[in-house]
Amino acid sequence: MLTHFQYKSLFKNAELPGWEFSFFFKKLKRSGHYLQDGKIEWVTNPPAELDRKALEKMVHELMLFHVYDR
Repeated sequence: MLTHFQYKSLFKNAELPGWEFSFFFKKLKRSGHYLQDGKIEWVTNPPAELDRKALEKMVHELMLFHVYDR
C-alpha cells in the first residue's frame, strides 16, 4: 500500500498538463512525473519490476481522481 500521496503541477502555468508526484511505499519515498499521455517517468527510487505494474496502476487511479475527476 502506498501512503502520503502528493502531487503538484510541473509548470508555473498550472493549466499545462504534467505533474510531479511522490509517495511512500515499502518505507521508501518514491517520486516521478506523470505526463499528459499518462506515461510515468520515475525520478527517485523507481519500483522493482515486480511492483511497478501495481504501483503505476495506483498512481493512474489517484491522478484520475485528483486531477481529472474534480
